[in-house]
Amino acid sequence: MTDKSTEPSHDRRMLESLVCPRTHGPLSYDAEAQELVSKSARLAYPIRGGIPIMLVDEARKLD
Repeated sequence: MTDKSTEPSHDRRMLESLVCPRTHGPLSYDAEAQELVSKSARLAYPIRGGIPIMLVDEARKLD
């Protein structure tokens, strides 16, 4: 029996197919922060309720 509460609510393959909306470059998945990170744009896009929020206005700026 699998404990669904420990499984991610998003599909990892789907996350890997997403690109940064600003640079169209690759994103890396930060599981701890629940973010998709664009190093080239220096932005982190949040994942809320298993849904990536791919809006530049919603992204966190990286230092």
